[in-house]
Amino acid sequence: MTDRDYYQVLGISRSASADEIQSAYKRLSLKFHPDKNPDDQRAADEFKLVQEAFGALGDESTRADYDRFGPAYKQAQSARAGGGGFPGGGGAGGPGGPGGFDFSSLFGGGMDLGDLFGGGASGAPPRTRRGQDLRARIQVPFQVAALGGGHELPIQPEGPGGRTERLTIKIPPGLSSGEVLRLKGQGGSISGGPSGDVLVTVDVAPHPWFRREGDNLVIELPVTPQEAVLGARIDVPTLDEGPVVLTIPPGTSSGTKLRLRGKGIINPKTGTSGDELVEVRIVVPEDLSESQRELYGQLAEAEATSGSNPRSRLWGES
Repeated sequence: MTDRDYYQVLGISRSASADEIQSAYKRLSLKFHPDKNPDDQRAADEFKLVQEAFGALGDESTRADYDRFGPAYKQAQSARAGGGGFPGGGGAGGPGGPGGFDFSSLFGGGMDLGDLFGGGASGAPPRTRRGQDLRARIQVPFQVAALGGGHELPIQPEGPGGRTERLTIKIPPGLSSGEVLRLKGQGGSISGGPSGDVLVTVDVAPHPWFRREGDNLVIELPVTPQEAVLGARIDVPTLDEGPVVLTIPPGTSSGTKLRLRGKGIINPKTGTSGDELVEVRIVVPEDLSESQRELYGQLAEAEATSGSNPRSRLWGES
């Protein structure tokens, strides 16, 4: 737990709406995600803090506890549920309430425990209790995260002998690793109150060919020297449309990125798709026949005669 105010962590006001909280969480999760900030401990710490802040403010009930108790909101929840989350000696009948902890020492004198847990002398109606939120972590295929789809999640109910249930989660298109999906009302149940939620952290499995750069997909395309020099038309795989024909312009160098527009990842905010970037990689043959070796030798002689040298004036004179 941190002493930093969670509203400040997310960069929002204390009157922020649920949509504003969700938007700030997604923006900061993407900004500080470990995949975008490798070997950056500060970014890793900020990413963890953003998750903590959303865990406190992303749920209405938990947010209400945080607004009332600040950093001690988890202890208050535990104490209210009879879990003895606050430290301190004494029995249940001791001063202050559950666990014998004197809440006046934490929140200042004059606090009515009826106000703390709902109802009491103030006449305020008791707050409705809700079931426990459950947390899970899943890994989804790269293609499902990019295009959207369904994914099954096993849920183990509380208590011994509970029968494992399977929920089908709707994965929205364009999902990134580290994002959290909330399944409303699918968490723990409680008598006389609403069920909690299931919070699912999603990891995206790697793809054998593609890698993701923002909303773009990148794939390496091996080409032969003659295809790079003379140009070619080559079948290139896409994520969901099968192979398409890509034109390699004559004189293409290794490392050149050619663009297939609109064949990348769907941006969940704008609904538009990124591009597929095809990175050309020239591959030379490992074993040459005599005729091939002779032809490459002729090419080398022709290049020497023409004065063509890709390293000419590259480093200057030493």
